[in-house]
Amino acid sequence: MENTQSASKSPKLKLDFKDSKYATGRRKTSIAKVWLKKGSGKIYVNGKLFNEYFADETHKMQITRPFEIINQATDYDVRCSVKGGGPTGQAGAMVHGISKALVLFDENLKATLKTEKLTTRDSRAVERKKPGRRKARRSFQFSKR
Repeated sequence: MENTQSASKSPKLKLDFKDSKYATGRRKTSIAKVWLKKGSGKIYVNGKLFNEYFADETHKMQITRPFEIINQATDYDVRCSVKGGGPTGQAGAMVHGISKALVLFDENLKATLKTEKLTTRDSRAVERKKPGRRKARRSFQFSKR
């Protein structure tokens, strides 16, 4: 019985990322560890292709944006380990990490990526709930009578 279950699971992808550049990206509560190397344009997230990992088209476009800006969409392979947060935060963390790793590859790309604000961490996060309020800023409904 156990042999059939283990056979149905897909094997963990072993990706060769020697001679790669490493960078960490962050967004909201997500952290992305990114390894970047010269290759054919494949992007792996937690062992899956990014098309399988992210369902939303906007997240897929967001992740490929750093490569499109520098006109090198199929020149690099990416391996990424993402944890924490939701899909939007994870995609944003990947973009931040990919941009930082691209700058490590070629220092001349820094100006281009910086003008698009991709190398800067997006510090926006959920505001904490305050006491005496329903949410962070929303008050409880006022009743005159």
